[in-house]
Amino acid sequence: MITLITVGKIKEKYIKEGIEDYLKRLSKYTKIELIELEDEAFDKTKTLKKEAEKIMKKINPKSYIITLEIDGKEISSPELSELIEKTIVTHSHITFIIGGSYGLDDEIKKISNYKLSFSKMTFPHQLFRLLFLEQLYRSFKIMNNEEYHK
Repeated sequence: MITLITVGKIKEKYIKEGIEDYLKRLSKYTKIELIELEDEAFDKTKTLKKEAEKIMKKINPKSYIITLEIDGKEISSPELSELIEKTIVTHSHITFIIGGSYGLDDEIKKISNYKLSFSKMTFPHQLFRLLFLEQLYRSFKIMNNEEYHK
């Protein structure tokens, strides 16, 4: 099972539709749960703390935690597929965490089993969620030796 915990709500209809499409595609390969938490509107420190509290309440204690962080490790699509495949063997549950506009609090980073970065660039959170789900779908296609466009 895979859980994706995200901070912030999707407002744009076209992004929502893309996310729904990839969630549907992924359901062929794995049970997937998307948890959207409301973002906070305080100063950076207080926002990060409040968002961390919400995230902590949603984490399955038996889950392997992968945080999406700008300072995480950059890997290729095949390497992401391999990471997921190896992790599924040892953990029945993987939780990916995408923070809000300020990123993730150190409390969340400390409990992370793997820190993953898609790029040193900054992406809008709504768009990144769609991009992440596409890469997750691509990972399962790779794992199953199925063709997928490049």
